[in-house]
Amino acid sequence: MRYGYTRTSTKDKQNDDLQRRALTDAGVADPQIYSDQVSGTRKTTTRDGWTALEAKLRGGDELVVWRIDRIGRSMIDVITTVTELTERGVTVLSLTDGINPSTREGRLMLNLMATFAEYERDLIQERVQVGVDAAKARGVRFGRPEVDPEKSERRVRTVRHLVETERMTVAAAARMVGWSRATYYRHAGKGGSAV
Repeated sequence: MRYGYTRTSTKDKQNDDLQRRALTDAGVADPQIYSDQVSGTRKTTTRDGWTALEAKLRGGDELVVWRIDRIGRSMIDVITTVTELTERGVTVLSLTDGINPSTREGRLMLNLMATFAEYERDLIQERVQVGVDAAKARGVRFGRPEVDPEKSERRVRTVRHLVETERMTVAAAARMVGWSRATYYRHAGKGGSAV
């Protein structure tokens, strides 16, 4: 079976007439064309049209898109999605890019795209690390905030009191002070014996 997929941006309020015409000219029946009008920043798997299409695709089917970037939000997303589809036996054909993984040239293009996707991933990681380093240099702290020992000790005493005098369970008493049972035991173990 031959399926088609179109994606347009909500930001530009585009319609998919151009893409849809190209797909029908390529032999995709109109009822077999699935569409999304969503931001390109949304992952492929979170799109309704794509999810419905993917449920229909079986080994031996062909997916036709107007341009390969319609499939995903980034090169990494596109490559991952196309790889998953081809591993399932679905042929992917991009009309304007000329990418067809069943041909030597198509596989070459996908491999080049995969190389660029890996490069893009490395650049993203590098930028994130630079941002983290800059934030640390400005004094920004990461992770859990430091625990105020006095406040923790008061909460431990409160939980002990509730357990011993009110006959509450440790879990219920810990909830009263905004902790879980495990958090109570962790803090109680630091300052002395737990109930």
